[in-house]
Amino acid sequence: MLGALVSASSDDMLHLWNLRQKRPAILHSLKFTRERVTFCHLPFQSKWLYVGTERGNTHIVNIESFILSGYVIMWNKAIELSTKTHPGPVVHLSDSPRDEGKLLIGYENGTVVFWDLRSKRADLRVYYDEAIHSIGWHNEGKQFMCSHSDGSLTLWNLKSPSRPFQIIIPHGKIRDGKKVESCKPILKVEYKTCKNSEPFIIFSGGLSYDKPWRRPSLTIMHGKAITVLEMDHPVVDFLTLCETPYPNEFQDPYAVVVLLEKDLIVVDLTQSHFPIFENPYPMDIHESPVTCIEYFADCPPDLIPVLYSLGAKHKKQGYSNKEWPISGGVWNLGAHSYPEIIITGHADGSIRFWDASAITLQMLYKLKTSKVFEKPKLEGKPAAEIVEDDPFAIQLMYWCPQSRIFCVAGISAHVIVYRFSKHEVNTEVSSLEVRLQSEIEDVISPEAEMIPPFPDVSSQFSSLKDLSGSTNTVASEGLMKDCIPCLSVKTRAMRMPPGYQADLVIQLMWVDGEPPQPITSLVVNSAYGLVAFGNSSGLAVVDFMQKTTLLSMGSVELCRSADPYQRQLCSPRKSKQFTAGLTELSDSPVSWELERCKSPTTSDHINGHCTSPTSQSCGSGKRMSSADVTKINRRGSGKPPFRKAQSAACMEISLPVATEATDVPVCCFLETENRENSFSQSRRSSVSSIDKESKETITALYFAESYAQKNDSVVSPCLWVGTGLGMVLSVSLNVPNVDELRQTEPVTVSPSGTALTLKGAVLTFACLDCTGTLIHPPYEAWGEPNSSDDSERTRKRKLVLHSPSSSQDTGDHQFAVICSEKQAKVYSLPAQICLYVHNITNAAFLLRADIVTLYNSVCLACFSANGRIMTLRVWQQPDIPLGGNAFFKNLVFWSMFYNFVCSIADKELTSLPSLRPLLDVNYLPVMDTRISRTFCFTNEGQALYLSSPTEIQRLTYSQEMCDNLQDMLGELFTPVETPEAQYRGFLKGLFGGTGGTLDREELFGEATAGKASRSLAQHIPGSGGVEGVKGAAGSAIGELARARIALDERGQKLGELDEKTASMMASAEAFSKHAHEVMLKCKDKKWYQF
Repeated sequence: MLGALVSASSDDMLHLWNLRQKRPAILHSLKFTRERVTFCHLPFQSKWLYVGTERGNTHIVNIESFILSGYVIMWNKAIELSTKTHPGPVVHLSDSPRDEGKLLIGYENGTVVFWDLRSKRADLRVYYDEAIHSIGWHNEGKQFMCSHSDGSLTLWNLKSPSRPFQIIIPHGKIRDGKKVESCKPILKVEYKTCKNSEPFIIFSGGLSYDKPWRRPSLTIMHGKAITVLEMDHPVVDFLTLCETPYPNEFQDPYAVVVLLEKDLIVVDLTQSHFPIFENPYPMDIHESPVTCIEYFADCPPDLIPVLYSLGAKHKKQGYSNKEWPISGGVWNLGAHSYPEIIITGHADGSIRFWDASAITLQMLYKLKTSKVFEKPKLEGKPAAEIVEDDPFAIQLMYWCPQSRIFCVAGISAHVIVYRFSKHEVNTEVSSLEVRLQSEIEDVISPEAEMIPPFPDVSSQFSSLKDLSGSTNTVASEGLMKDCIPCLSVKTRAMRMPPGYQADLVIQLMWVDGEPPQPITSLVVNSAYGLVAFGNSSGLAVVDFMQKTTLLSMGSVELCRSADPYQRQLCSPRKSKQFTAGLTELSDSPVSWELERCKSPTTSDHINGHCTSPTSQSCGSGKRMSSADVTKINRRGSGKPPFRKAQSAACMEISLPVATEATDVPVCCFLETENRENSFSQSRRSSVSSIDKESKETITALYFAESYAQKNDSVVSPCLWVGTGLGMVLSVSLNVPNVDELRQTEPVTVSPSGTALTLKGAVLTFACLDCTGTLIHPPYEAWGEPNSSDDSERTRKRKLVLHSPSSSQDTGDHQFAVICSEKQAKVYSLPAQICLYVHNITNAAFLLRADIVTLYNSVCLACFSANGRIMTLRVWQQPDIPLGGNAFFKNLVFWSMFYNFVCSIADKELTSLPSLRPLLDVNYLPVMDTRISRTFCFTNEGQALYLSSPTEIQRLTYSQEMCDNLQDMLGELFTPVETPEAQYRGFLKGLFGGTGGTLDREELFGEATAGKASRSLAQHIPGSGGVEGVKGAAGSAIGELARARIALDERGQKLGELDEKTASMMASAEAFSKHAHEVMLKCKDKKWYQF
């Protein structure tokens, strides 16, 4: 049956798959109810499948109807009657290359039976002391090779089955005819002959037990040479690719396909050192566990060729110079023309760029962030006490495709800014250390004035509090760590190849024995030359052009700057004295240390904030018991609390899933702002409350040309800051406009006092002009930073601003769209008036929110914990075609359209946005953090997430792509002509001793063998036929085109055939003419005249 696949699963079910359609489907299933399936064998060009079971029986299945035959080889008939023990499960089935009517059955206990299918009896039996794992035939059908559990290979001859004529132990040393070393079992062996050289013996396993550090291997024996290929992962199976599919001919193998647990490799057998083929498919996306993913659609078209050219230069050497030998199937190009790039961050600190423009992934470029750091070590202590397995794990990524600025944040509280260059440089990486600590005032009381300042203890730490301290500074014994980073940056010059080159490394430092908190938000702007990042302690803004820190402010101080309800009275203590006693009097930093112990992939935090619907900050302080404090102190102060950064696919959390009745979004308008005011007043006052049980975690950052304050008349650079408690703050930026002054004049950063509030942690921002156009952050157009041309190095920075020109001429306003994990709001700027509020959910909370564009409209796409997705459209364009129920389970889309209402601030009619649902379809309930941490949206209606540790699931809500999805899918099966069998010759066929062909239909059919027992197996029909009809209907145009091409080719072949026929007829006539002339010439001659 052409285009079919038979699979056997662990639940004793056989499935017949139809591969002749774009979406493979199961045609038939057969469930064995009384016996367990252990081995299957399908002979070449046969429709009868041999099935071996755990009981030792062999059944035969017709793969066209998937019905059992009545022909059964019972184990008690296969072995000798005198044998009293059960031979064990069937581990091998294969027909003889010489005679299709002979079947070789291998049993686990070492018994091999050569069964005659016609006479239904055993021709011969072979017994061996060691258990058998696999068997391989010689092409002549006179010999076969067995692999055993003791690491040995035995060669048997059918003429003398009493004992093997050769025993080989490839990896065991033999002395005096006795085996000295014990070896691991050889799980599989293949015996392939060559016409012009020695045969190949290929097997997996068999290594010596005395070398436990040896990795899984594949051994290739060719003549006297033995080559061991060590693998990175355990070997699941392997298959030898040969020049002919016929088992009775010389095989002449040319490659070996090896399936590993996490990879697929192909070994070239035609070269002496057996190199591997370069795999064109991305099999190593999980080589290191994936910790974060970013998805970019409609990127600049020149990025993919540039990244691919750089990645090709860094590919590993030693690959085979031949093309990939597996050529089945046909890929179809996507219907869209825009480029797409996926960036994955990994636990080992590596970053990979993938081309996702087509249906398949193609790796473009790989970046290793760990190269800028020294290996963690300390004299007298093992490295494990300083940093553990994954200190370089990637936590956050930010990429600007236009300026090619790339920024990453790692688990060790470090940020690296990369610039793109086409030239190799040899330079030293600049480093900057930032002390970020949230200062919390003590309880206001009259007794506070009596608290001594502890000058003696403070002086002990004065040497450790220098902000310019070296990265190698280590706290003295018995003292707390202070002012030292978690990692050490290389201080020597490094060679940086073309591609992304580290420009600046920023590290947060330990403060009073407390490690820096994980970075929860990250943003970079190439036009301003600034990078901002925050965590539960506060916010930091760094000028990566001048390599200086502009702002390092605690979250409490940052919120107090915009808190009109703050208390003016405070403790008279001006500076906090860092002692153990005062630490206990404050909000217990031990709790922060516990939070820091959680890696970005093993914690219960999503996007930097807690996964609880209460919208509490991750750093909400809880006082610990003395037992908990003792447990933390027992670990010691010399070991930072890092854990192994596992894959995002390895963690599970319990997330609330709201019912449909309680999760229906309720829209509200301006009157809801009164309730929000009371909510915000209590929230603001809680910042300065006496208990101070929580900190404002920085959850979202956004650079924009906007209005930072109410009285602003023109837009200016600013930074919008969102916190875990729902507060939105604005930070004013004063960036020099003149290019020459940018490198010398300082950039001033100051909180503007603007504060907006939402329910839940803030997730994303966007700014729109008065026409509904998305205002992108400004950026610097990319230019070669390391060019040898003087004119190129002295060129001016080309800044691209997206601020609308009409905004400054007419004094129009902007719209700020802000989304938190509970609600979405639209504000009018600079008036800072809330125009619309939508409470997204009360029972669940959002996990991801992104501003995307779809069909020239701007949408806010959100993904919630109960599997719902919401989008907000910004301008009333023609209807956005969205995908239907065929591709989603739980999607909700919201449109932001414009209504004419009266603006409260300007007292004039303006066009303002509001929300309207477009589509509500069930999609995916979130049951673990693998989905929540990796789910991301991009432009043109695309999204993706990590569905398993090794798979990326891509989805779309664009109707155009849904309509073209069937044509975008590739063809798995491409029919090829079966090669002709080698002509054996008359004498070889006469004296070769072959049994000829076997009529299996007559032997195994119902008329001869009868029906099988119904209780043995249950037939289950599949839905592949219906899916095949749908696939054929969806690709009718393509089928017609292929049929037309086939007809043209057939007509061409018929034309060639006619020409050949005419030529043969002319040749025959000429031959007849010459023969007639010879006959006339010799007609009257006598025999003696010749």
